[in-house]
Amino acid sequence: MTDNYILTFTAEDRVGLVAAVAGFLAEYEGFILDSQQYADLDQKRFFMRVEFTSAGEKFPSSLDALTEKFSVIGKQYALDWTLVSGAVKPNIVIAVSKGSHCLNDLLHRWKTGGLPVNIVAVVSNHENLRDLTEWHGVSFHYFPVSDENRAEQEQQILDIMDQNSAEYLILARYMQILSDNMSEKLAGRGINIHHSFLPGFKGAKPYHRAHARGVKLIGATAHFISKDLDEGPIIEQAVDRVDHRASVEDMIRIGRDIEAQVLAKAVKWAGEHRILLNGNRTVVFR
Repeated sequence: MTDNYILTFTAEDRVGLVAAVAGFLAEYEGFILDSQQYADLDQKRFFMRVEFTSAGEKFPSSLDALTEKFSVIGKQYALDWTLVSGAVKPNIVIAVSKGSHCLNDLLHRWKTGGLPVNIVAVVSNHENLRDLTEWHGVSFHYFPVSDENRAEQEQQILDIMDQNSAEYLILARYMQILSDNMSEKLAGRGINIHHSFLPGFKGAKPYHRAHARGVKLIGATAHFISKDLDEGPIIEQAVDRVDHRASVEDMIRIGRDIEAQVLAKAVKWAGEHRILLNGNRTVVFR
């Protein structure tokens, strides 16, 4: 079976970028399976994702050989680029606290082949979700945290990522504020999920306060981690309508469902190399 390859890049927008990629693939007998591109005219940046495979004997025999040959194009056009095998799924570590809905959804999707990632570990500041995690055959690491040991605890999480060659840390309702140092180390590699009431109803019991104010829209936001709490580049959002009949419990249930769905989409797109950073925003090639 022939591997598929995924090329993603961003560069200063200029004439000839698409032609250069298409010409390269034509020269080495690469067959394009999917191609998407976007020009941000305001920022004068160009973004592209191309999935392709071999269609002839001229095609390089390995990813390393393919990368070496494409590096000429990358240098010529000053591309910020990555080239990966579509057959290799990125490793991820999931961080959780006590809430199980997002973790359970990700584990189920992964176990049934619905997520193009490898869940290699779960880390938590509580023991509550050990049984759920280990039932799915994933290692669980309990790292309690306090103001006094936060730096050491965050380093333990980074060590787990390093030991498992994890590309991403997924905060699946991990109810701790990461330090600026941790956020910097996870720039572009950490994905978080939260309710979409923000910046309103910050802190404890947001659904109770939203119910008291008669909120009519409930949603969730998946975004990259940044030093500015819950303000990193947005990957995906979704909402559902409620009315005066919805109780607090109804709103919590609906919110949890949306959080799980939105986070799963973000993880899937990350696994398929569909997300490119564009300053404080993202480009997502769905």
